[in-house]
Amino acid sequence: RIIGAEGTGFKTALATLDHTRITIAAQALGIAQGALDFAVGYVKERRQFGKAIADFQGVQFMLADMAMRLEGARQLTYHAAIKSERAMQGEKVADLTFVSSACKALASDVAMDVTTDAVQLLGGYGYTREFPVERMMRDAKITQIYEGTNQIQRMVMARQLLK
Repeated sequence: RIIGAEGTGFKTALATLDHTRITIAAQALGIAQGALDFAVGYVKERRQFGKAIADFQGVQFMLADMAMRLEGARQLTYHAAIKSERAMQGEKVADLTFVSSACKALASDVAMDVTTDAVQLLGGYGYTREFPVERMMRDAKITQIYEGTNQIQRMVMARQLLK
């Protein structure tokens, strides 16, 4: 029940992270997308000063920024997933460690930002357990922590750049 050659366990475990970090990025994307979708629906319905808060330019800017950052993280994650798949098929992918760490760090940071903005857009309701964005914000936070904290991801990326 050994995976890999004897004495290579640590190296094998680290190489596994090149693939599993991408799944954390995907989880973060799902959380962020859910928060964005909920916030969009909410601001269309919530009215202040006689109109939907979606009509306010500041709210529109927040939504646009949320969606833009989310799409950037999504594209990097898809890019990393393609590289992971190629590596799993035996191809040598020199920058897999970098892109897997980059997509995990970016997607989880974006998820934290997007969910925090969603809470903000819902106002006081966003902080209550009656609405899902409060839970999404907590779920986003853990994606910044497991499979290596985002500080560790930045160290991994820097080492890849400097070698």
